[in-house]
Amino acid sequence: MDKTENKISKQVRDDKSGLMEKIVSLCKRRGFVFQGSEIYGGMQGFYDFGPLGVAMKKNLKDLWWNWMINDHEDIVGIDGAIITNPKVWEASGHIKSFVDPLSECKKCHHRFKADDLDGDKCPDCGGELTEPRTYNILVPTEIGVIEGEKVKAYLRGEACQTIYLDYQNVLDSSRLKIPFGIIQIGKAFRNEITPGNFLYRQREFEQWDLQWFCHPSEMQKWFDYWKAERMGWFKSYFRQPEKLGFYKHEKLAHYAKEAYDIQYDGKEIEGIHWRGDWDLSQHSKFSGKELTYTPEGAPKFTPNIVETSGGVDRMFLFLMVDAYDESDGTDGREKGEITLRLNPKIAPIKCAVFPLVKKDGVGDKAREVYKSIKSCLPSYYDESGSIGRRYRRQDEIGTPFCVTIDYQTLEDQTVTIRERDLMEQERIKISEISNYVFGKINS
Repeated sequence: MDKTENKISKQVRDDKSGLMEKIVSLCKRRGFVFQGSEIYGGMQGFYDFGPLGVAMKKNLKDLWWNWMINDHEDIVGIDGAIITNPKVWEASGHIKSFVDPLSECKKCHHRFKADDLDGDKCPDCGGELTEPRTYNILVPTEIGVIEGEKVKAYLRGEACQTIYLDYQNVLDSSRLKIPFGIIQIGKAFRNEITPGNFLYRQREFEQWDLQWFCHPSEMQKWFDYWKAERMGWFKSYFRQPEKLGFYKHEKLAHYAKEAYDIQYDGKEIEGIHWRGDWDLSQHSKFSGKELTYTPEGAPKFTPNIVETSGGVDRMFLFLMVDAYDESDGTDGREKGEITLRLNPKIAPIKCAVFPLVKKDGVGDKAREVYKSIKSCLPSYYDESGSIGRRYRRQDEIGTPFCVTIDYQTLEDQTVTIRERDLMEQERIKISEISNYVFGKINS
């Protein structure tokens, strides 16, 4: 087991308000996120997404992908390999520049980025720290079957590199012209010194990337455009959009000429980077392949790149934090009751179906209603406990609508539908449930 293994306790210690501890507990209790390899004691920086978590994460990725493809022109997608030729990482500068200084406590053996330390004592136990040592955070692997003949390679440290590798293939196989974009969602891996804060800093994580290729003379226009576009997209899904903001980087990565972070409550969700011609020029140099663009009747040039690169898992985490709400007892709920006020488009379950009672055909009718809507509407059936308890369970996982079948349903084919946030109830026909819910979600 990783000797820096500290389970989830570190982010709990650092969380002065206790909110992160509550989020971690909710995620495990309700099946959003589990500690990876938990039955073996876990490994720091690795997490599994449970039934609700994987559904919510898929909703997020689908919303991002469809927004990029359908709401913009000249953007296409790829799905690149996780392992590439090792020369890729030499060309990209990651073997030389993807490094962090590391200090280790001689007493508790916890490791820290030197830049995060304030003083020469361990922040966890007060022990003496070693001198900083530099190491590369790419995750190495080997390709081949015969010992001694295996080739060293790396799991990708960022998802964008395969987009640059496929730039010319996409251009040649499509009718796209500059400017255009290529998007990808995929895994990336980093040997983080101090993974922590739950999903915020992991060793295995998922990214969504747009690489927008344009003429050098239009970089400022497109850089400003994508800054505004991405911020607008984030604001449409957060309950507290005032907590979103830009942070301008003064210390830049080796590939960037200008860079901003989109932050939630001061923590990065996504980066917007002015990468210029660094990437295509480097890969052209190291591969010997010309990666230029020749417009009709004009000189050829190396396209410049605007990148928007975000953490899917970070977005997931900040949405959970943003949506988490404990009642103060003045909103019609009991004090301390949890409501996860997720945007309905993101919620893993859109509609829960309850029978008021299980007898006299009401339970059978509820099952019938549930089966009629579940094929087009992510739904859940629950007949256990009181109606109040069932509402609270669904509130806690963010389900925006609950449908109750009662004796009146047997008479006139109507149901009671209850909205999560305002707790307002309405009587509608069974045949109207799906359209009603979709209408509310998309309004």
